[in-house]
Amino acid sequence: METKQPRLLPVGIQTFEKIIKGGYLYVDKTAFIQKMLRASSYIFLSRPRRFGKSLLVSMLQSYFEGRKELFKGLDIEKLETEWTEYPVLTFSLAAGKHLDKEQLERYLLYILAENERRFGISSDKIDPNIRLSELIQHVSEKTGKQAVVLIDEYDAPLLDVVHEDTQLPILRQVMRNFYSPLKDCDPYLKFVFITGITKFSQLSIFSELNNLKNISMNPDFSAVCGITTDEMLTQMSAELDGFAEALTISRDEAVSRLKELYDGYHFTWPSPGILNPFSLLNALQDRRLNNYWFASGTPTYLIEMLRKFDVLPSDIGAMDALAEEFDAPTEGMNSIIPLLYQSGYLTIKRWDKDSRLFTLDIPNTEVRTGLMNSLLPLYVQRLSGRGMTMVAKMSVLLKREDLDGALKLLRAFLLTVPYCENTSSEGHYQQMLYIIFSLLAQYDSIDVEVRTPTGRVDMVMRTDRRLYIFELKLNASAETAIAQIDLKDYPSRFALCQLPIVKVGINFNLHSRTIEDWRITNDAP
Repeated sequence: METKQPRLLPVGIQTFEKIIKGGYLYVDKTAFIQKMLRASSYIFLSRPRRFGKSLLVSMLQSYFEGRKELFKGLDIEKLETEWTEYPVLTFSLAAGKHLDKEQLERYLLYILAENERRFGISSDKIDPNIRLSELIQHVSEKTGKQAVVLIDEYDAPLLDVVHEDTQLPILRQVMRNFYSPLKDCDPYLKFVFITGITKFSQLSIFSELNNLKNISMNPDFSAVCGITTDEMLTQMSAELDGFAEALTISRDEAVSRLKELYDGYHFTWPSPGILNPFSLLNALQDRRLNNYWFASGTPTYLIEMLRKFDVLPSDIGAMDALAEEFDAPTEGMNSIIPLLYQSGYLTIKRWDKDSRLFTLDIPNTEVRTGLMNSLLPLYVQRLSGRGMTMVAKMSVLLKREDLDGALKLLRAFLLTVPYCENTSSEGHYQQMLYIIFSLLAQYDSIDVEVRTPTGRVDMVMRTDRRLYIFELKLNASAETAIAQIDLKDYPSRFALCQLPIVKVGINFNLHSRTIEDWRITNDAP
């Protein structure tokens, strides 16, 4: 049997035409076109950054422009019979970041002018909303057909100020004015498609566009962006084989490692698991495993909002919520959950039909590691590559079950780095340890403030071979910490875990801001 050769991978390419004509791998999403057209003429889709939204918009542009030759061999070729050409207006707001009101208005005029140039139209109007309205009408009248409007990353100008009380309302009003003609231009519009990361309230951004259908949590569109396991196994088979060969592992092990790092997203329920396409394509191209999504940039707004809501790192994890608590507008929100979910840092893991509660959690190892790495500087300033080297060395020691050596390494490291403010509480050190141990990726079960019948355990870490119970003290002693574990009989809470239990007492010194002493006691061999 002939072995398929790996194809060029479209890393960083978001133009459908370039992918098809260049012979790049394209995971076929064209069957969703007719689903969209049946669903509504006005559609909104929210997905995290680098999840393929821009490529989806580009594919829709080629379809509505009637470019049948680009879809040869794809699903839509069997479904479409007419291939009618429509005038398509495209607006990407992705470059509209870090702008004040005047700059944003000039940027809107610029992207309007680009569309006007494509259709041979000129305008001297200085109000973006009026200019958009005239553009839609003139294009429709000039071509004799209704226009298609595709808006990508509609919320990009707002994300960097979502934590601000002054700038957000100003920029939001600019964007609201810009989008306002979409309702009144309905007779001239064939289809409107809007993408973004977050969900701002419909009234505040899209005025009274009450026919805008949000498909973000519609099961029919669960896999419209991202790559499912089935798509990876079938449409990317040759690339998987090359990846496994390069890493000298079996194909099954390669799939397992890729899924552990990049899988686990669910944007509705039921839903197949979705792999992050940006990370997966980079991994297959480089033939190595890395945290590509976070390496491409941690959004400033996320860290700022975590500060604003005073969210502890240990709070970002398994939680139950109703859909209206997380699939909700991000402005005026009273918790960080909507932003974490819509930005891709939390995802749906389960749904209980009776209670209607969704269980949200961090999607996968890449997100957990990247998130904790981003949060650690909030507790230990100016963490350098040397700090991550320390974490890697700790990981090796813990694999050998040498917790004593790992704590020695951590104590020495903490003596060399400056701390942030507010280090006078036990909770500060608890969260710092939680982040550091979370960065040791092989430990996927780390909890703080674990309830027992007699109190709360500061931190519990479970590995394949041991269950560690940590009690932390500040300006006391490790003996005092161990005594508390024994006095409150914390180990009995975990008697059914069928693992040897290790008691760990750690005492921090407020003056030196590092570990003063510790004691490790095994309850069982």
